[in-house]
Amino acid sequence: QVQLVESGGGLVQAGGSLRLSCAASGRTLSSYAMGWFRQTPGKEREFVAAIHWSGSSVVYADSVKGRFTISRDNAKYTVYLQMNSLKLEDTAIYYCNLDYGVGGTHSQQWQYWGQGTQVTVSS
Repeated sequence: QVQLVESGGGLVQAGGSLRLSCAASGRTLSSYAMGWFRQTPGKEREFVAAIHWSGSSVVYADSVKGRFTISRDNAKYTVYLQMNSLKLEDTAIYYCNLDYGVGGTHSQQWQYWGQGTQVTVSS
């Protein structure tokens, strides 16, 4: 099994920044993709960003492109999401996820999930 623990969520004003972190532990960790989804009440989980094991391939949702940056530190088994120019509509619970394949933009394509961290953007 793999455990994922997110941190870094909180309350921030519109236009501000936050940095989320997600640390993985458990089963032997090698050659895995990591990513982030988010969810608001009454809506399906929405893809945010994903990064390949090597870091050479990253994918972003159109809604965050140019504002969010995903990165990873394989030595620390950690993925980060730097969120800049935050908007009210970025308010959500953000989930970290891991897949031993290549992941994808659909939640069904990911094997492991964290518990989530709340991000609230205020006006």
